Amino acid sequence: MTKRLLITLFTGAILGVFCILGAQNRFGGALGASYMFAFWFNRLLMGLVFGLMPPSKDFRVLILRGAIMGLVVSFAFYSATEFRDLAGFLVGMVYGVIIEFAAFTLGKKLVSHPAR
Repeated sequence: MTKRLLITLFTGAILGVFCILGAQNRFGGALGASYMFAFWFNRLLMGLVFGLMPPSKDFRVLILRGAIMGLVVSFAFYSATEFRDLAGFLVGMVYGVIIEFAAFTLGKKLVSHPAR
């Protein structure tokens, strides 16, 4: 497994927790465990998708790709829930940018300071 993939999976998993907390807050705790798991898993899947894409050195490309692919991956969950959580869908764009940014910055740091 590549360092980029590990970074994006970890970032997606952490952002998934924030999604669960945000959804619980927006829906007053009325969402079931399977819904929460699916929401978290969607963010983990987002991390997987970004981790499998080739890295880019152009920061503008990363931001744009993060936003677009974040929306694409989020749309899978949004459409499966009968379009109930627009905020959860839109935040996928932001999370896509965050995942790409994390892979870009942490990937550079790990390359310049490899583990011994």
